Amino acid sequence: QVQLVESGGGLVQAGGSLRLSCAASGRIFSNYAMGWFRQAPGKEREFVACISWSTGSWSGDSTYYANSVKGRFDVSRDDAKNMVYLQMDSLKPEDTAVYYCAASSAARLPVLIYEYDYWGQGTQVTVSS
Repeated sequence: QVQLVESGGGLVQAGGSLRLSCAASGRIFSNYAMGWFRQAPGKEREFVACISWSTGSWSGDSTYYANSVKGRFDVSRDDAKNMVYLQMDSLKPEDTAVYYCAASSAARLPVLIYEYDYWGQGTQVTVSS
């Protein structure tokens, strides 16, 4: 089992920044790819960003982003602290949603909901215009 707890959400004006954090506990954190998803009211949950697991050798990209956030969001991880982060800059009102952290053992850069094994409870991000 992996337990995930998000924090860092809040209310911010358009153009502002927020940094979300996700604290993981349980199994070996570095063995899991980590992702961020979001869900706006009345909409389906959608992929935001992911970062690959840290074990093994890999020469390809270690992060992947949805087109809607590419260049504005940055995902990172600190395996020593069992933490994953989502730095969100140049926020727009359309970024308003509940943001979820998730862990996957299925793929190195998972983008589909069913590829994730564990989910946090979510943190609200509201961007005002």
